Amino acid sequence: MELPQGIETKYGNSKDYVLKLLANLYGQKQAGRVWNQYLVKKLQGIGFKQSKVDECVFYRSGVIFIVYIDDGIFLGKSDKQLKSIIQEIKSTGLDVEDQGYPSNYVGVNIHKHANGTYKFTQRTLIDSIIEDVGVQANHTKPVPAKATLHLHAFKNSSKFDLNFNYRSIVGKLNYIAQITRPDIMYATHQIAKYSADPRKEHGEAILFLVKYLKRTKNLGLKFKPNPKQGFDCFCDADFSGNWNKLLAPTDPSTAKSRSG
Repeated sequence: MELPQGIETKYGNSKDYVLKLLANLYGQKQAGRVWNQYLVKKLQGIGFKQSKVDECVFYRSGVIFIVYIDDGIFLGKSDKQLKSIIQEIKSTGLDVEDQGYPSNYVGVNIHKHANGTYKFTQRTLIDSIIEDVGVQANHTKPVPAKATLHLHAFKNSSKFDLNFNYRSIVGKLNYIAQITRPDIMYATHQIAKYSADPRKEHGEAILFLVKYLKRTKNLGLKFKPNPKQGFDCFCDADFSGNWNKLLAPTDPSTAKSRSG
């Protein structure tokens, strides 16, 4: 790496010298990759296998380990089994902190009910979006988007000029939609399409959606484990329901089939 500012060499020009790193340094472009390789090697050394579908998932003898950078969750049949695994990982030299049952993971609140049901919500992130956009306390909506309005490019409309960062809000909305709020997936995708050139109507659509989130911030996903059932997923498509003959020459996205 280049010499840090303020360090000079005894001979020659300090700009002609570099430092050879003996260990990984936080902040480098390859730091994440080096850390991941180190972690995978340690886990494989004690018998964990890496999933071929998702490289952040590892499994061994009925135990599943999910990792996100340096935060992880263990899934197993008993506390005794998990504690044994954690001690084994510590013995490899990894500095592991056991924080017990997870209540928050990568911004997702996890709540376990007495009947065995789990509820996942993201109220903190929703509150952050509400604050960024500036929605007033009594302004809410019962649905995510206007049923009578199909968003398109609105090339003849004025540019987006509201007091928030359009792309930043879209990024946060997209994270919420993918994790705990599939009910806003369609509305979020419609808004995200126009991040490169947002117009007044697109900004108003964000305001409408955020007002809905303000009203429903406590909603989330609920899961109740049932060994007798599998995990079923469904996908819906509207078969080019947004097709608009007049707008198609300038906005071909109206012909795409939406899924959510």
